[in-house]
Amino acid sequence: MASTDIARLSGWLREQAAGLARAAAGGDPDAQVPTCPEWSLRTVVGHLGQTYRWTAELLRDGVPLPAPDARQADPGAPDAWERWLGDGAEELIGALGRVGAGTEVWTFTGRRPAWFWLRRMVGDTTIHHYDAAVTTGAAFKVDDDLAADVITEGMELLAAPGAEGLNPAMAELRGDGERLGVLPDSGDGWILTRLPEGLRWERGPVELPGARKGEGVDVVVSGAVADLMLVCTRRLPLDDRRVTVSGDRALLEHWLARMAF
Repeated sequence: MASTDIARLSGWLREQAAGLARAAAGGDPDAQVPTCPEWSLRTVVGHLGQTYRWTAELLRDGVPLPAPDARQADPGAPDAWERWLGDGAEELIGALGRVGAGTEVWTFTGRRPAWFWLRRMVGDTTIHHYDAAVTTGAAFKVDDDLAADVITEGMELLAAPGAEGLNPAMAELRGDGERLGVLPDSGDGWILTRLPEGLRWERGPVELPGARKGEGVDVVVSGAVADLMLVCTRRLPLDDRRVTVSGDRALLEHWLARMAF
């Protein structure tokens, strides 16, 4: 990955961490997060700050570490959350710089370049930023490029070798060539194909169901790329007016119910 891409990812991480902290600080720290109902706002903040530091340690040591428990994290008082998250993000970025973005390290999908973790934390932070904003009523806005990258990263994780070990329900996503499309208002979309050996994905034009026999997908969800990001991360329901579903809706619902990590 080019240095310009690392700089962009680093900028996104800083931006989303700060935005999340500001959104969360405006609400009750113990409020239940409706889009992540097992957690409170404090737990969401604690999870991210804790995971930034856990990831930085993993990169420095080069060995897998026990996964941290978000409920044991102490992010401090809400007025200190932005600094606490910011410090954790900088620790992660600094650790990546020292080990080298291209150095192979442990990940839950096998050994991969170290920048995998920076990108993973960008995606996680962006979605939890939305969680915080929904909880407190704060504004949430994400650039199209970032939203598209979150979708792409999710597709890559779903199709990665060993992904089913993270969630046994993902084994039910194998199929006989069924195709699901994610179609943004502009630009190329994403196509996910269910095969007997696992999932495959590609980026490109998405033919609507029935457009031409044998070439269209079985089901497609369309809308603004930021809204599609929220659908693909199970934050926005399919009956929301911001998105449209065409084709085999049950197939799409089956995928969404089983694709979470």
